[in-house]
Amino acid sequence: MFEIAVPLIGGLFLLIIGGEFLVRGAVNAATHLGVSPLVIGLTLVGFGTSTPELVTSVHAALVGAPGIAYGNVVGSNIANILLIGGVAALLFPIAVSSTALKRDAAVMLAVSLVFAGVVTVMDANRLVGGVFLAALCTYIYMAIRQERAAVQENRGAVHGKSTALIETDPVLDIPAQPKGGVVAALLLALGGLALVVLGGKFLVEGAVSLARGFGISETVIGLTIVAIGTSMPELVTSVVAGLKRQTDVAFGNIIGSNIYNILGIGGATALIAPSEVPSQIISFDNPVMIGVSVIFVIFAATGLRIGRREGAVLLGGYLVYLYALWPS
Repeated sequence: MFEIAVPLIGGLFLLIIGGEFLVRGAVNAATHLGVSPLVIGLTLVGFGTSTPELVTSVHAALVGAPGIAYGNVVGSNIANILLIGGVAALLFPIAVSSTALKRDAAVMLAVSLVFAGVVTVMDANRLVGGVFLAALCTYIYMAIRQERAAVQENRGAVHGKSTALIETDPVLDIPAQPKGGVVAALLLALGGLALVVLGGKFLVEGAVSLARGFGISETVIGLTIVAIGTSMPELVTSVVAGLKRQTDVAFGNIIGSNIYNILGIGGATALIAPSEVPSQIISFDNPVMIGVSVIFVIFAATGLRIGRREGAVLLGGYLVYLYALWPS
């Protein structure tokens, strides 16, 4: 038991410290580069904190464990919305920008539907993986291009107020020109990312050892223990971002991670180690993923915020999902 408890506790500690560094560095980098925090949440934070899922799923597929590989992808998406979205909204209501809702949330719904449809009629082969990765690159390019254009337009509109904007940025609640250069900000963010990845690795190792000791199937482990463990970086990052009032980062982190999980992790896994997606995931968990994604978007669209009451509904939904999934 000691060998299991040490990586669990140590991993959680690294996740908390790393989440603090990652959010601070990412927001500072966004300010220096003239990119909105939403884009940073969708790319560096959202995709970066999904690195544990990528490593876990590819490794699981290579060793012939598709239940863990794709259970991790689908289970992480469900956990991102219900668990992470629920906890983050309970602690501090999440504000949602109209841009994120119209573009990024719509992309998340679309890729969830495409993934569920594709794996129903065919195996996750290399062609599927290549198409998914190409779609991810296209999405990132379009998101950054649109956000940079919007930032430039806003700067032009407030040109007469440039002096006030230099002194402080009330939206970010940090100086508009933080101390240090962009390199220092990126190094801080990457250092935080390294800590959350390492912490996630330790947490998963301890959790999987604990679960296997009880004789639980690999698909259930992938959908629950591994999915929750590899989603801990997103949880810590979203909570820290919410406490710092960086709600664009929190919302973008959840949406970006879900898009990356399917297109990036699912795509890379299919490209490197083609395999058949387990029938349990196709028949039960994929529909759950689509359903909770729709509910999350509806919550976000009502007043452009996800409040504490909605957060409680999301978290309660995750407990119901675990109860339905976990063997008796």
